[in-house]
Amino acid sequence: MGKEAAEDQNHSSLSYRPELREKVIDAIANTMDLYGVNHSFGQLYGIMYFEDRPMTLEEMKTSMNMSKSNMSYAVRSLTESQMIYKLEEKRERQDQYLAETNFFRTFQNFFGAKLQREIDVMQESLREVIPQLSEIILARTTPPEEREDALRDLHKLQHAEQYYDWLQGFVDQLRDGVFYKDAPHESD
Repeated sequence: MGKEAAEDQNHSSLSYRPELREKVIDAIANTMDLYGVNHSFGQLYGIMYFEDRPMTLEEMKTSMNMSKSNMSYAVRSLTESQMIYKLEEKRERQDQYLAETNFFRTFQNFFGAKLQREIDVMQESLREVIPQLSEIILARTTPPEEREDALRDLHKLQHAEQYYDWLQGFVDQLRDGVFYKDAPHESD
């Protein structure tokens, strides 16, 4: 193949690059949607994932054609999930944001936060309910049928307690990077 033909082929493949990126952005949005993240938030993350520079809210709003309030909500949600980060430096007095591009870290941050929230909600409830069930079981005035029902509930909740203790250990290991210590890094 001659130099001219190689340049033509190179040029034509470059013109498809935005379409290829768009396929991946849509896939990111679709997969995030599976995990309860708004589809358009997933698209925003996908767009920012391919940016080689920080973006301002105005730039995001323009690229997404989204209202300012929806854009602010999307940015807040992605920031809380640590999928994007607000930078200290401002550009022309505007906040700048950068996407986390390490998928191992996004998995760690996203699922770690979601699972920790579940653990916290459930453990708070279990800490409140289990002692009350124990009191019902031990009270002399509790009718036998109610005592048996409370005992069954207590056994179920003790099993749930074991699960949430195990899940806390899983989340701790996830945050520590135990599951992907040998994973390839972006620079590899």
